Amino acid sequence: QVQLVESGGGLVQPGGSLRLSCAASGSIFSSYFMGWYRQAPGKQRELVARISTSGLTKYTDSVLGRFTISRDNAKNSVYLQMTSLKPEDTAVYLCNAGKGWSTQSYDYWGQGTQVTVSS
Repeated sequence: QVQLVESGGGLVQPGGSLRLSCAASGSIFSSYFMGWYRQAPGKQRELVARISTSGLTKYTDSVLGRFTISRDNAKNSVYLQMTSLKPEDTAVYLCNAGKGWSTQSYDYWGQGTQVTVSS
């Protein structure tokens, strides 16, 4: 069992930056792939970034060069550094813990943190 708690969301102007954090507890954090997903109103949940147990990463095309995912196994945490934010990045951002590159029904999810990009 894994519990995930996100933090760091908020309101930011276009071009600004935010750093999201996800704290995990309850199981062996280092054995999980971790990911950030987002869901905007009326849209499907989509992958933002994912990081493997060994630190390999993948990103959705729209955030390449702007967002960076990282993990700190000593702190049981995963981060998403977001820069050059755009209004279309507005969404609820959710943290995910799973066992591979694709999400599965048995993955763990946090409650989400709202990111709003607006002037």
